[in-house]
Amino acid sequence: MSDSGTGRIVGQSRFATFIFGLLAWIVGLIFFFPIFWMVLNGFKEEVDANSDPKLFFDPTLDRYREATADTTGILTFSEAFANSMWAVSISTVLVLLLAVPAAYSLSIRPIAKWRDVLFFFISTKFLPVVASILPLYVIATNLGMLNSRLFIIVLYTAMNLPLAVWMLRSFFQEVPKELIEAAEIDGCGVFGQIRSVILPIVAPGLAATALLCVIFAWNEYFLAVQLSNGSGSTMPIWVVSNLTARGNFLAKLSAASTIATIPVVLAGWAAQKRMIRGLAMGAIK
Repeated sequence: MSDSGTGRIVGQSRFATFIFGLLAWIVGLIFFFPIFWMVLNGFKEEVDANSDPKLFFDPTLDRYREATADTTGILTFSEAFANSMWAVSISTVLVLLLAVPAAYSLSIRPIAKWRDVLFFFISTKFLPVVASILPLYVIATNLGMLNSRLFIIVLYTAMNLPLAVWMLRSFFQEVPKELIEAAEIDGCGVFGQIRSVILPIVAPGLAATALLCVIFAWNEYFLAVQLSNGSGSTMPIWVVSNLTARGNFLAKLSAASTIATIPVVLAGWAAQKRMIRGLAMGAIK
């Protein structure tokens, strides 16, 4: 091929890369703009937030103070934040403790009819959550666990466990079998293999799984609003409680929504590198 032909191909490749990069930036900005506008509205007065869009205004923290003020209302920010932190943290730890041995038995040491087991796990996600809310409500009432952190923790654990098992199984399959065999020769038992060999290798995948569980549990609204009320409610319910039938509330609601997203954003930022590596595991053979 002549130099001119090679140069033309290189030029076309660079142009295509530029176009795809530009499109990626445009799509990213389109997705990011609603979040940017929500954060911006949180620093506005209600009049400015409900009027024509304004990029330039006198910023204020009054809406954040109003949203986080622990008044004598039914639900306060501190109660909702504590409920969500307890429910999300404990349920995520429980999910990982249960999913790791399950993923081990489905990948490293496949049990009989492991495909049926995997299908059973994922089949629990087929049922619409609205179809299960009445039995769950009856169970919670009979057990005296309505408006209870413990019941929410159990539900969040059951909700995220199938996803965690499927994800961790795919990560465990990337562990070289030779390392596990070498550990067995050295006299390492099952728990020793998981602790010393497998978990250090799949740590990025573990972080990615944990982060997704945190996001799903933190943002869950339907189960929390049906099975908890008042002091037992979580952050999504607290955000909705900032709606009011009297006067404007867009700026205050934007401030509350921004506050509710901060913990998840911080968790994603802290686990960013490991999550990217974890989601990329198995992409290249």
